[in-house]
Amino acid sequence: MDAFRDKVAVVTGGGSGIGRAVCTELGRRGARVVVADINASAASEVAAEITTRGGRAENRSVDVTNSEAVEALVAEVVAAHGRIDYMFNNAGIGIAGEERDVTLDDWQRVLAVNLWGVVHGVRAAYPRMLQQGCGHIVNTASVAGLSPATFQGSYTTSKYAVVGLSCALRAEAEAYGVRVSVVCPGIIDTPIVRNIETRGASMEHLQSVMVGNMTSPAVCARAVLRGVEKNKPIIVVTGLAFAIWWLTRISPRAAIWFWRTAFLGQIRRAIAATPRRAS
Repeated sequence: MDAFRDKVAVVTGGGSGIGRAVCTELGRRGARVVVADINASAASEVAAEITTRGGRAENRSVDVTNSEAVEALVAEVVAAHGRIDYMFNNAGIGIAGEERDVTLDDWQRVLAVNLWGVVHGVRAAYPRMLQQGCGHIVNTASVAGLSPATFQGSYTTSKYAVVGLSCALRAEAEAYGVRVSVVCPGIIDTPIVRNIETRGASMEHLQSVMVGNMTSPAVCARAVLRGVEKNKPIIVVTGLAFAIWWLTRISPRAAIWFWRTAFLGQIRRAIAATPRRAS
């Protein structure tokens, strides 16, 4: 029997990217999907697509940086369906740039969504799963949460924190029948990648490094759900992400060298090679 059939699954950031693909795959596999996103129209569109294809879905507008809003979302879902089986804390944003160019406001925005958004989702879902004696929390981090991705200081910090939170909670939740996994994708072809805000460099410079290494959201979603089915503690998606993770485990110094030369170095060279406009 499919692990997701007839299960109630909430997905934040479900209106686009990985979240949208996860919602679509969950709907295909018979889950009752709650598509939650700050973009209400995007969430509605995804839910409509799922129901048109014969699945079951509903949409909610939620700002994950607002703890009361996330609490209300989960409370409403449990009241309507009697339980919550899966909580995918997936919403995220990114701001790329060297630390000298990034502002404190940039840091606060990234941490508010990527870290506090996950914390709010956990604190809303976990007590209810404890009462049920079952449930699975799935937090989306990144390979940047397993290896120190340069040019992405605030993003990397938030994702390392999500990995730490997920692994710590998994250790204590297991005794109560609640599972916790953390998803660490590599470069996925999503709006967060294609439209990421940059500081000190243009999106064209960043994409000059990423193009050719992107994986589709659909492929990522299937890998995520396979990992959830197997109750993996850390779900690494893409071969490149897995290689970077292992390099970091074997030699942190070598991993830092890799990021400096293969990523930051390429961006700096791309910037230097770009003709400057006359002032």
